[in-house]
Amino acid sequence: MTTHISRRRSAAHLVLLGLGMLSLAACQRMPPAAQSPDEPAKASEGVSLSAEQVQKLGIVTEPAKSFDYSAEITGYGMVIPHEGIATAVAELSTAQAAEAQSRAVAARAQRLAGTSGAMATDTVENATRQAASDSAALELARRRLATVIGAGIPGGTATVTALLQELASGKVQLLRATFPLGVVQGVAPPTLRAARLDAAQPGNAQSSRSWSVHQIWSAPADPGLPGRSFFGVLKMSDAGEGERLLVWAPGSESAQRGVTVPAAALVISNGQYWCYVEQKPHQYVRRAVATDKPVGTAYFVTQGVAAGDPVVTAQAGLLLARETNPSTEAD
Repeated sequence: MTTHISRRRSAAHLVLLGLGMLSLAACQRMPPAAQSPDEPAKASEGVSLSAEQVQKLGIVTEPAKSFDYSAEITGYGMVIPHEGIATAVAELSTAQAAEAQSRAVAARAQRLAGTSGAMATDTVENATRQAASDSAALELARRRLATVIGAGIPGGTATVTALLQELASGKVQLLRATFPLGVVQGVAPPTLRAARLDAAQPGNAQSSRSWSVHQIWSAPADPGLPGRSFFGVLKMSDAGEGERLLVWAPGSESAQRGVTVPAAALVISNGQYWCYVEQKPHQYVRRAVATDKPVGTAYFVTQGVAAGDPVVTAQAGLLLARETNPSTEAD
């Protein structure tokens, strides 16, 4: 009897040992599932607050605005110092006055020829020679001005004259914009947009501000920056003379439909820019925001945020802190 019991126990031990070895082999063959490196990062479930907590944290939302975005061509520009323009305009004005006076004297001498008040022959010749000389000086002054601000300024004579005086006095600024060869085809763009070099930094609302550039005309080639160049008038800007700027020209592609997310709504987590959307009353979820398409003080996005979605524009950083550390309490 004892022998049978021992045999039964030995058989049970062998079965258990076999099952253990099979389990170990299965564990070795089937490692725990890991997230694919190609799988996009997912936002967490968000933050749920009470109405009292929302008020205490000072959370403010703003509806996302629908926007049609047109791709733009990026170039670089520089604000031309007005001193050189003022000198060229002054030389032109002086040459115009001298040419008008000498031309009037020569014309008067010719009118008096053969009359009792006729001038001496040498006087007439001198007047004619001076008129020709002053006419050549005027043409030279025009060419010098063209080397500074180019030729083909749009508008009539009165418009161009007024613009030259404003540029010379510094009331408006002259911007020279250069784009890579082959990207701007045909005539000059109708408008340009300019901003400081740090305009592409997300979350910097001040640097994201841009200025409109009007009255665009062709400029001579820039020897220091290969490409196609244009001049344009920059008004109401605080850019300094000689300052380098980013410049955008309208692209030829059709517009995209999306929304704009204010720069003030952005927060950074794990190297990614996010915003918070109020999905339900007092429930805020985090959505990824691409920052490659700045629009003024906002960014154009096509995914994650829909038109009318309440986007948190104040205290989004506190929501991120509470989401990443749920034990954080509202102060």
